Amino acid sequence: ANLALQEGRLAAAQMELNNAQIQLDEKQMELDHVQAMYDTAMKEKQALLDDAEACRRKMNNATALIEGLGGEKLRWTASSKNFQNQIINLVGNVLLATGFISYSGPFNQEYRNLLLQLWKKEMDNSKIPYSNDLNLTGMLVDNATVGEWNLQGLPNDDLSIQNGIIVTKASRYPLLIDPQGQGKIWIKNKEKNNGLQVNS
Repeated sequence: ANLALQEGRLAAAQMELNNAQIQLDEKQMELDHVQAMYDTAMKEKQALLDDAEACRRKMNNATALIEGLGGEKLRWTASSKNFQNQIINLVGNVLLATGFISYSGPFNQEYRNLLLQLWKKEMDNSKIPYSNDLNLTGMLVDNATVGEWNLQGLPNDDLSIQNGIIVTKASRYPLLIDPQGQGKIWIKNKEKNNGLQVNS
């Protein structure tokens, strides 16, 4: 009788165990399903965070580019205005440069400056525009050429550089008043590879 009683209890306990196992399996399936949904949601969240960070970087880059282009706009506007002024003043500037090359060769620095002032006055009277801050040396020769001339023996003062411009740019034979012989030395060094012949 005791054995039968215990077997009945065992069978009831086994049934409860089976029911509990079934419930556990169901809950485990629900947990796995929820875990999968959670993992998917976390992946989507991370993807959204990555996209947001990429958008933030793009916005920062775009903002920096816009700010840089804004600064460039100011520079381009100023450059455009400067080019317009250069175009307007080009005829007068070229007129002054050609007059300088053609007529100022035999004169000293003081008289050259006086000639320029007289020419500017005539151009003002004739309403020919020119640049008030015109630098004839900078207009007619670049720094690299001047440096090369200096290496060949031409002094670095304004008068000597102007003489170098006149010698190299004038269409007529230039006259060099050269009491110290510096111009002579420079021309010999400059033209020695071109077969220069010197008559004493």
